[in-house]
Amino acid sequence: MSVLHLLASQQDRNDEEPNIELAHMLANEENLEGIEEIVVNLSNKDKKISHDCIKVAYEIGQVKPALISKYAPIFLELLTSRHNRLVWGAMSALTTIAEVASDTIMENHKSVIRAMKNGSVITVDKGVLTLAKLAKVNKENCNVIFPFLLQHLENCRPKEIPQHAESTLIAVDDNNKEEFVAVLQKREKYLTAPQLKRVKKIYKTVEV
Repeated sequence: MSVLHLLASQQDRNDEEPNIELAHMLANEENLEGIEEIVVNLSNKDKKISHDCIKVAYEIGQVKPALISKYAPIFLELLTSRHNRLVWGAMSALTTIAEVASDTIMENHKSVIRAMKNGSVITVDKGVLTLAKLAKVNKENCNVIFPFLLQHLENCRPKEIPQHAESTLIAVDDNNKEEFVAVLQKREKYLTAPQLKRVKKIYKTVEV
């Protein structure tokens, strides 16, 4: 039985609650057929349906990442969509499965970086977190990705520094923490007092 009638748009709802409820139901029941239908309809010509489906997909990922991990190639492909909702929704989905689908996403990490360059605020925020999670998986990943994360922190807008530094912190270890702190210290002069307070909390966590 189709689950599409449970989508928000199909109930004439303007809020996301039906989509969240559907995601939790599919995840809790481990309804693979229903999840497959959601993913197939990411390409539905009715944008209301495709937008609802991407919401359901990444909400499933937040509950049980393994249930959507095999769809990583589809989410990666959506990063080039003309529809911004699908782009940042796909990046949100990739964030939830970055560790369980690390091999696939790592092979295509340049697609994540490209999407960040021209993406919305959410796309960039989720992109940083996705890359940090990938870098955390193993040393090889970290060697490839961490230099980009540092470069990003050196060049991103000051107001983004605290959040993106907190995300990058996932991938910080004894081998790279001094470099990480050095980049943040260089950017301190651009931060407001509340932003600097958040960054100083990061220093305490790292304890160089």
